[in-house]
Amino acid sequence: MNIDYKNLMDNAKEASRNSYSPFSRFAVGAAVLTSTGKIYRGCNVENSSFGLTNCAERTAIFKAVSEGEREILAVAIYSPNSDSCYPCGACRQVLFEFQPDEYEIDVITENLGSLEIQKLSYFLPCGFRI
Repeated sequence: MNIDYKNLMDNAKEASRNSYSPFSRFAVGAAVLTSTGKIYRGCNVENSSFGLTNCAERTAIFKAVSEGEREILAVAIYSPNSDSCYPCGACRQVLFEFQPDEYEIDVITENLGSLEIQKLSYFLPCGFRI
């Protein structure tokens, strides 16, 4: 599948506008592309009980999974508060869970207006599945 990285990043930017981040004031948006070609958006949702906060990437992935998707091909991550925004450890492992066996997820970030594309293994070299 030919991936339109710019479109995926535009979706992540749009999603960041819905961020609920009153504590950190660090808005994040994410967009995941599934093997069926659908894009699912997510934003970070904070909670005063910080452990209950959910990252943008996981919000988007959980939306996709709740709609029956099981294979993520790419994820774009964006924050208007940072030159580049990378997935946390929990999001890296959740992404790995939904990575197809025959394909490695592309992780798209933006640094000073330029798209950067890395494979998930760059961020999580030893992910695990049961």
